[in-house]
Amino acid sequence: MINTIDVQPSVLNTFLAEIRNRDIQTDRMRFRRNLERIGEVLAYEISKTFAYSPVTVQTPIHSCEVILPSQEVVIATVLRAGLPFHQGFLNYFDHAGSAFVSARRAYNRTDGQIEIRFDSIYTPDLTGKQLLLVDPMLATGKSLVITYRELLKQGGQPVHTHIASVIASRPGVEYVEKELTGESLTLWTAALDEGLTEKSYINPGIGDAGDLAFGEKK
Repeated sequence: MINTIDVQPSVLNTFLAEIRNRDIQTDRMRFRRNLERIGEVLAYEISKTFAYSPVTVQTPIHSCEVILPSQEVVIATVLRAGLPFHQGFLNYFDHAGSAFVSARRAYNRTDGQIEIRFDSIYTPDLTGKQLLLVDPMLATGKSLVITYRELLKQGGQPVHTHIASVIASRPGVEYVEKELTGESLTLWTAALDEGLTEKSYINPGIGDAGDLAFGEKK
């Protein structure tokens, strides 16, 4: 099951419309800010699923009881496109740890296949924590599944994993659900698109999120 946030109309739709609009996309600062704001919206929605416990705090007037999350959070993202999205989650989970995965897609012009190349993974201990694996685009789902498995191999077993994207494709979601059946995880996306292009970009999607946020790479 995937939680698709834009099915309930809200201000989120404004941010989504702007990152999809090819004229507004040319403003890199605004594009990055919209990724960040969508991350904030998803962070808020995901926070509703956490375990909470009462804590007493002292105000200038008197003490009062508040209900606070009772588990630690680690936010993991794939460089470089995920950085603004990651920041949106950090804005809400400001005490969270951070994990970073250096990976890239290589397109083989001979057979038309996409190869995922991993350079390095940096992660704190994930044991018993809420892992938020956040990546703007869930296209084929293949790199995300590999990333998830590598994070757990190096960081340990989280109590639960939330996979969050700005836009996901239907085939990518189905692939993740098939490959990670039985895992303790939940899928979240701001919007769900139905297809993929021949080069495995989400259709209609937004294009290349990394290039739009930071400029074209060699």
